[in-house]
Amino acid sequence: MRRQTQEVGLGQPLTITQLNGRATEWIEQEAQRTGMPIEAVARQLIYRGLEVERTRARRQRHHDLDALAGTWSTEEADEFRRATADLNQIDATLSQ
Repeated sequence: MRRQTQEVGLGQPLTITQLNGRATEWIEQEAQRTGMPIEAVARQLIYRGLEVERTRARRQRHHDLDALAGTWSTEEADEFRRATADLNQIDATLSQ
């Protein structure tokens, strides 16, 4: 497959090189099957890949605080709730 250059963003070209033979063959076959230019097939693949990554990022769970989960005793949790209870109160004078 010859090197493909596609306009990206502010007119900067994007060249994709060193694709393995299976990827190159699939892109060429897909272009032939759909009647689309190779560049359009490659662009579609990029857009699909971006959507997959966006979806994955939205579903990503963070586990950086997992070690802290469940470490408070019942008494400590009750104390925290009592100490922060007034933070749930809305001061009506502030919203006027």
